[in-house]
Amino acid sequence: MSTTVSGKSTMSIEDYLKLPYTIEVIRDESDGYTGWFAKVEELPGCMTQADTFDGLGEMIEDAKRAWIESALEDGVDIPLPRRAEDYSGKFVVRLPKSLHKKLVATANQEGVSLNTYVNVALSQAVGRQMTKVSNATQAARS
Repeated sequence: MSTTVSGKSTMSIEDYLKLPYTIEVIRDESDGYTGWFAKVEELPGCMTQADTFDGLGEMIEDAKRAWIESALEDGVDIPLPRRAEDYSGKFVVRLPKSLHKKLVATANQEGVSLNTYVNVALSQAVGRQMTKVSNATQAARS
């Protein structure tokens, strides 16, 4: 799907708003403020905040609309959402030799490959983070 033809958008604002952009939501408890922060990953600088989780949806839509309207007016290309196919399941990580050594030793102790050990460790870390977010969401709704 092309976003521009000869510098002119081939999609309307409503077309862009229907696309499945990636939204990151974070509970914000800074400077005595308690609320929610959200940003659209593919649209640089497109972000908003709300006092309640329930109010965040409307704020995200307003922020996306304003970002897209501004980009169209300025003739800026609007990025399309990332597709799941864009992720191969592989990535390279640079880390200190000492950490690499500890990871290999721990994987050997567990009787698994380094790849399996790192996969499980990352999955557990993401699971813990998701649990924190879920607990915060439930608490906010209470």
